[in-house]
Amino acid sequence: MDQDGISVSEFVAIIRPHFRKIAALALAGGAIAYGISHLIAPTFTARAVIVSPQQQQNAAAAALASLGNLAGLAGGSSALKSPADQYVSIMQSVTVGNRIIDRFKLMDLYAAKFRVDALNGLSDNVRISTGKKDNLITIEVDDKDPARAAQMANAYVEELRWVTNNLALTEAQQRRAFFQQQLQETKGALQTAQLAVQKTGFTAGALKSEPKAAAEAYARTKADIAAAEVRLGVLRKSLADSAPEVQQQATLLSGLRAQLAASERPLDAGSNQDYVSAYREFKYQEALFEIYAKQLELAKMDEAREGTLIQVLDAATPPERKSKPRRAAIAVTSTIVVGLLLTAIFGIRGLRRRYSSV
Repeated sequence: MDQDGISVSEFVAIIRPHFRKIAALALAGGAIAYGISHLIAPTFTARAVIVSPQQQQNAAAAALASLGNLAGLAGGSSALKSPADQYVSIMQSVTVGNRIIDRFKLMDLYAAKFRVDALNGLSDNVRISTGKKDNLITIEVDDKDPARAAQMANAYVEELRWVTNNLALTEAQQRRAFFQQQLQETKGALQTAQLAVQKTGFTAGALKSEPKAAAEAYARTKADIAAAEVRLGVLRKSLADSAPEVQQQATLLSGLRAQLAASERPLDAGSNQDYVSAYREFKYQEALFEIYAKQLELAKMDEAREGTLIQVLDAATPPERKSKPRRAAIAVTSTIVVGLLLTAIFGIRGLRRRYSSV
């Protein structure tokens, strides 16, 4: 042996007399580990696959386009960048986790003192992922009971349906919630405007001012102003005031306001003008009510059609084979580890004897 250390051939020569002993003890260690692995309760993995919900063209797109600037009120241009990722996050949410815990009594199963501990245990036993190429959502659940593992995997699909039916997630659901709220508000305003018209009375002088035509024009102008204001506010959130789109929208809004101001100039004094103003407001609220009612029906139709998009490709069934523990892998790994440890031990002992004899 030189001062630089010992060569590989010299180290092999040291452990060669102990090779059979090392091999026998390593195999014995692997056999013991294999036997111990039988004492570990087997774990079964159930797997469910669903088709990722996709956004599609809805029946209200053309109708929204026909409204011009008013279409911006419903947020029709908003779209989810990745629906699959959002649905995975929903199934991984605390709300869904708590419902799964209560449904399968996991607090007792995991012997958890606090709900957060049960949530952590559930998170360790559940894997939800999205395929990069096929965009399919895979749900895998580990459990000691194969039947319960399958039931939990399928329960995640059911909870996903429950959440999507109770939250406005899709574009159609968002439009339905928006128009439903606007319809209720407009209904109250329409009733108030109708009472105001009835209180003013109906006179021959009011007829001469042609209130119907004036009121309809006034209602259209006021609705265009409301839509233009919303559109301008949206543009200013993403663009500077000097942007051509912002300036163009601001000019359009100024023109509409000037047109509205011109139509609001008093024609006659007295109760006749009160009637005209009340009638104008009534026609404005009536026009909004008709628009919102029509869009609400279209949104409900689209929502009903999109409600069937969560489709199960592979329903989870009780697995026939366990997924853990992998006894063969445990035995091989244990054999290798024991062999390496024994090799190191006998090698170090041989080197010490060699040094002491020098």
